[in-house]
Amino acid sequence: MYTSEELLNSVNKYLSQMQYVREPKSLYEPIKYVLSLGGKRIRPILMMLAYNLFKDDPESILPIACAIETYHNYTLLHDDLMDNADLRRGHETVHKKWDANTAILSGDSMLVLAYQRIAQCPPEKLQSIIDLFTETALEIGEGQQYDMDFENRTDVTEEEYLEMIRLKTSVLLACSMKIGAILADASNEDAENIYKFGEKIGLAFQLQDDYLDVYGDTNVFGKAIGGDIISNKKTYMLINACNRANEKQYEELTRWITLTSFDAEEKVKQVTRLYNEIGINKLAQQKIASYFEESEKYLDEIHVDDNRKTELRKYAAEMMKREL
Repeated sequence: MYTSEELLNSVNKYLSQMQYVREPKSLYEPIKYVLSLGGKRIRPILMMLAYNLFKDDPESILPIACAIETYHNYTLLHDDLMDNADLRRGHETVHKKWDANTAILSGDSMLVLAYQRIAQCPPEKLQSIIDLFTETALEIGEGQQYDMDFENRTDVTEEEYLEMIRLKTSVLLACSMKIGAILADASNEDAENIYKFGEKIGLAFQLQDDYLDVYGDTNVFGKAIGGDIISNKKTYMLINACNRANEKQYEELTRWITLTSFDAEEKVKQVTRLYNEIGINKLAQQKIASYFEESEKYLDEIHVDDNRKTELRKYAAEMMKREL
């Protein structure tokens, strides 16, 4: 069995050796740049760990795993542009280093490259994998649109928000793992359980992302802290703060949300204080733990020896224990 660290090294080596021989270089340089920034490579590692539950040669699916990583980074290019984010993994975002048009066009090319690389899978599995990946890509777009729609609404419910993050973030983790299972000839039942496992882990992971945007460390988290607060982004934190605040707290929270001119550092400080008073930090931690516990039930149902699940369990636990 491979460790997640060994798989990470394999993924990074593969990505660093990928050649872009097409022209113009100005289209492909941003792609090389964004894929060189590192990151945890969670999606390809999850795919290979899922494969490794059933077969012992996960490096054989590196092209497919790195196709998913290419696709994921394509979504980040466009995400950063829409959010006007300055940093990604501690480095300038593509639209800041180059410009918005470059981020759009290079991102579009990454999507095409992802499909090209996924098409390298065995012919007998191509249709099912392409269908799964295409459905996932559509869902991610739907999740992103919901996220944008929520910006203009003041009545977003917790249930709507959780469905949005399931679509925007969770389904790609689930898809990655199911592709790994399909490539390893897993049964339909096991492939579906690994999908559900990835889906719940994805929900926990995104909620933790919300949490870290408020309580994280820029040097560890890789992007500026408090961005969601500054932009009034409808997150699990803000939605529940509005729902659970007393009259005085709600009035103060609303004032910060509606201010058009403010000191960003002070806004982050005061809204975080309100979150603490209302108990949003503890509520978020409880929800994260709940999804993590649900995920384990699906992993338990997969018909392989428990010893083969050890590395995946360990990796999932590490995902939920990022430094704050």
